[in-house]
Amino acid sequence: MSIKQVLQIGHPVLAARAAEVDVDRIRSAEVQCWIDDMIDTMRDANGAGIAANQIGIPYRLFTIEVGNNPRYPYKPPIPLTVVINPEIEFLSDETFSSNEGCLSVPQIRGRVDRYVHIRVSYYDRNGEGQSSEVKGYSACTWQHEYDHLDGILFPHRVTDPTSFCSWSVFQEYQQAEFSDEVRNLVEKWGA
Repeated sequence: MSIKQVLQIGHPVLAARAAEVDVDRIRSAEVQCWIDDMIDTMRDANGAGIAANQIGIPYRLFTIEVGNNPRYPYKPPIPLTVVINPEIEFLSDETFSSNEGCLSVPQIRGRVDRYVHIRVSYYDRNGEGQSSEVKGYSACTWQHEYDHLDGILFPHRVTDPTSFCSWSVFQEYQQAEFSDEVRNLVEKWGA
């Protein structure tokens, strides 16, 4: 197990667009080690996902996994997914105001508008091409991680600065209501 330091907002690696991974290198020991480090770090920090540049690897890959996560009890489950060189297409104009946090912005949360129906195309950790539609709140998680690869953190997308709050304030005063919003979104769109 190799847990890496998570870079914090303002770090130059987080602010830059990550480079594509050469598809011929995906199965290399180096890239596979990056993937394992990302998974270990994400799980150790109770993250719902982590992008490679969050641990100092300036390439376009991220992992997502949502199970019984104490940081995100309202998130629908997502099996461990390794995403390399992703592309996202928005399939609906409908958006959801997602209250987001981030391992690279550890003390605050804020509202970000995310599309609720997307198509994702990417390579998995075996170098196999994948494509699927993602709907509902899970689509928000994918877009959050994808933004990292373009040097965008959730505070850069917050349009209403009054939505910023600490994690403890969110948990005490906003989480129950937000959980209901997520539940309604999942009922309408699925995961």
